[in-house]
Amino acid sequence: MQQASRPIAFVLAATNHGSMIVNRNDHHMVDQARGYGVGFQLLNRSSFDMEEVDFVKALLLFRRHHFGAGVVAIDCGANIGVHTVEWARLMHDWGRVIAFEAQEKIFYALAGNIALNNCLNVQARWAAVGASCGTINVPEPDYHLPSSYGSLELRRREQTEFIGQSIDYTAGTDTAVIPIDAFQLPRLDLIKIDVEGMEIDVLEGAADTIRRCRPQMVIEVIKSDRVAIGAILSGHGYRIYPMGLNLLAIHESDPTAGHITLHDGILSLKS
Repeated sequence: MQQASRPIAFVLAATNHGSMIVNRNDHHMVDQARGYGVGFQLLNRSSFDMEEVDFVKALLLFRRHHFGAGVVAIDCGANIGVHTVEWARLMHDWGRVIAFEAQEKIFYALAGNIALNNCLNVQARWAAVGASCGTINVPEPDYHLPSSYGSLELRRREQTEFIGQSIDYTAGTDTAVIPIDAFQLPRLDLIKIDVEGMEIDVLEGAADTIRRCRPQMVIEVIKSDRVAIGAILSGHGYRIYPMGLNLLAIHESDPTAGHITLHDGILSLKS
């Protein structure tokens, strides 16, 4: 019996971040030459947001320098794990990563990339990060259609981003929502929050941990209320720096703040 054709979405690529499972359809084209998406960057440039990755790795090194080994970093919206893998390899004998991804199929790639790169200091969770424990119905795009899957919003807004295909928000997969406070971590050094409009939810669900641990934070703000996020961070005693599509938040008591410079809109860390 002839087998039906079965198109391939996920492939293995040799990237600057190591061997990575990546969806070859992970791109949304702006025009014939320009596009965006994690897969688009990896398959066309061999790396993803390398300047941002290197900057965050430098932040982790400062935390180790000032607070010792045992560094803990959380990746909220880890996608296929570029940041997760890079952090874990950097911290292989002195820190660990907790990585969250809410899209089930993308989570499979994340877990595979963690295993492929022998990042045994990572705990990966198929879950969304939010304000309180519960569930959320996560819509599932067609992973065979060209789209920027990392741009998928779990909750529909009035101006929900078109990722390259229409999304059915009436169907999906019930997925756990976990607040960071639920982990009751004794130490947390860094949080990356890239959750397509749910950034304030993550901050609300991490309020106690932020108060106790004063982690560094890199927060995407293109789909969230920048002013509201700034008010939350200021209320916790943070200094805020523009960082491209993100905000960098460093607590006023963190010695790293003395090493940050901002010149012509460009952040840098000076030793």
